[in-house]
Amino acid sequence: MTSQSRFITEPKTAAACIVGCPFSGGQAKLGVDIGPIRLVEAGLIQQLEGLGWKVKFDGHHQFEEVNATIDPPIGILKNPRLVSRVSESVAKAVGGHARKGELPVTLGGDHSLAMGTISGTLSAYPDACVVWVDAHADINTVETTESGNIHGMPVSFLLGIGQKVPEFAWLQPLLKSNRLVYIGLRDVDHGEKRILRENGIKAFSMHEVDRYGIGKVVEMALDHVNPKRDLPIHLSFDVDALDPSVAPSTGTPVRGGLTFREGHYICEAIYETGCLVALDLMEVNPSLADAPAVEQTVAVGCSLVRSALGETLL
Repeated sequence: MTSQSRFITEPKTAAACIVGCPFSGGQAKLGVDIGPIRLVEAGLIQQLEGLGWKVKFDGHHQFEEVNATIDPPIGILKNPRLVSRVSESVAKAVGGHARKGELPVTLGGDHSLAMGTISGTLSAYPDACVVWVDAHADINTVETTESGNIHGMPVSFLLGIGQKVPEFAWLQPLLKSNRLVYIGLRDVDHGEKRILRENGIKAFSMHEVDRYGIGKVVEMALDHVNPKRDLPIHLSFDVDALDPSVAPSTGTPVRGGLTFREGHYICEAIYETGCLVALDLMEVNPSLADAPAVEQTVAVGCSLVRSALGETLL
């Protein structure tokens, strides 16, 4: 680790706090809750310690306090009370670590958890910006969602867009549209495209990655949300941003994604800013592929986290 953190004192001894979130309630496919467990079993903690981090890991959150066994849909929203309560619990955990000057690394689990992780980051760093790396915009609202799966909606909740849902009253819309940028989009619903345009949200799809190259795209993305490179950065990385040939064991794979190196370059470049204060790695699902493909996806997930926390090629 060579980059000096602007926000974490003595980063070589600062704690990277693993927040394991084996949770699948924001979508319908079983197995994504096993992702964090497999990442830790693959040696992620030891790998980060090898980079010089003091890693804190108190076991995976089991959300024992969350009781939403009776959770009928609200409209077509599925598991709304469970998703809300789990996300609120995650927000408290991430926010607590961040306020101690620690760097929370949240392992999902489905991407609905980002309502909690980003809320937690913003509670500690109100001026933080978000770099969202994903094949999908995850910005559907109550009005636009066709599936009712909340893992396709967290950004709209964070921004306060769309119809309010009383069960999510705890979630304050602290994220501003000019503090959000997407990289890697390629499967965006019609309603989401309209939301992005109407709210002036900056997004770099795979078209821009192909046109400019990943180095220029990351530079433009950071110029938009963090032009002086002096704001805290929350990096939320969905492994389906990567091409399925790179990360096959995920719930909603889409062809034409980021290469292995493009995904890692994003993480490396964010780390080099010295502004990273929180990291999500989401949607590793070990139940959706054969053993070699699962092993490949878990290994890539670990590698992305290492790159975001300072691993270099030389």
